[in-house]
Amino acid sequence: MARFFYSLILYLLSPLITFYLYVLRGKKNAGYRAHFAERFGFVSANNPQSKNPTIMIHCASVGEVLAATPLIKELQNQQPNYSITLTCNTPTGREQIHANFKDSVRCVYLPVDFPCATARFLNKLQPSLLCILETELWPNLLAQSQQRNIPVLVLNARLSAKSQQGYQKVAPLTRTLMTSISALASHNKNDATRFIELGLDAKKVHITGSIKFDIKPTSEQLDKVDTLKSQYNKQRFIWVAGSTHPIEHELILTAHQRLLEIAPDALLVIAPRHPEQFDKVATLLEDSTLSFSRRSKNNYQNEQVLLADTLGELQCLYGMANISYIGGSLIERGGHNPLESAAFSVGILSGPHTYNFNHVYPQLITLGGCVQVSDATSLAEQLIKLYQQPVICQQLGLQAAQCVANNQGAIAKTIHIINEYLEPHND
Repeated sequence: MARFFYSLILYLLSPLITFYLYVLRGKKNAGYRAHFAERFGFVSANNPQSKNPTIMIHCASVGEVLAATPLIKELQNQQPNYSITLTCNTPTGREQIHANFKDSVRCVYLPVDFPCATARFLNKLQPSLLCILETELWPNLLAQSQQRNIPVLVLNARLSAKSQQGYQKVAPLTRTLMTSISALASHNKNDATRFIELGLDAKKVHITGSIKFDIKPTSEQLDKVDTLKSQYNKQRFIWVAGSTHPIEHELILTAHQRLLEIAPDALLVIAPRHPEQFDKVATLLEDSTLSFSRRSKNNYQNEQVLLADTLGELQCLYGMANISYIGGSLIERGGHNPLESAAFSVGILSGPHTYNFNHVYPQLITLGGCVQVSDATSLAEQLIKLYQQPVICQQLGLQAAQCVANNQGAIAKTIHIINEYLEPHND
């Protein structure tokens, strides 16, 4: 009954949902208007020439795609007789999937959780297994998968106390979700306990750690970092502000202007989180006294700021830096993944708002791989300190890398869980 009322509300809201996705989001990013029929479950059937069964893996957006990439590639190695379909919610997530996997996977949008759309989608795709990254739990998707005997695995699962309270407010619907889950791989014991308190059978819960720690630069990435260093470094002090948001952009530029008073040859690489912000940050730079160039133009001539208005390069840009600042943390957005920087032995600066990565930052800070700042002034002070004391800056990077190394192993544990739900298939 709870799912019936949930679905009824969704149908009543469908005009607003469509308007929001196509008009409002589409105005900011035209990618939302492409492949729009997929939002309602209209996808083509799997390649009829391939008899391989399908594993469906849902990664909501860019962050989940990046985190899941090593896991998915390992799964491709171990299960070559399965085809993989990746679903996401955003155009940037879709672009990241294509950048990371080319044509080795199929990519479609996950439909809005209308019962008819979800049924249409599952009937066309007919997956043998559904894997969901983190906590993208859609009631109709999960319930209809269970009705079709499709195992549902929730991987790299995390659940904050605040989110748990939200689920408890809709307890009947939450119980439906929990009974639809076949197995759950949790970050830690605290997350596991919260899921169990919501009604998930404790026997279905596995504590694997976070796959985000299982990150290792590839040889191609290391080669690209060397190229970037030769292009931009030239013995300059470089800091990368990655995944920044509105309001935060201005704070970053203010901190850099203060740094330039002490280190006039310092370079800021600013990488806005969303592509629709690229031009807006360019306007901010045009209105400032800072010289800048755009990475997409590839015409850098020793400017003070490089606007990283490209996709798929952030990890390598971190790799060429002396220090990184991870965005979404000076404002209340909960922060973004610091491990992409730590994996390259580049230390981290962060604001105080890191609740999206509560399973990462405490260890990173305790080990000495991250320093938290409170505002633009303290950010500038830390940058000046690290510029003046390069040994401390280097040590910050080494400790960040050590934190990554200390917590690896989640991918192997997660693959083991997935394999338990897959039967061997031969060509």
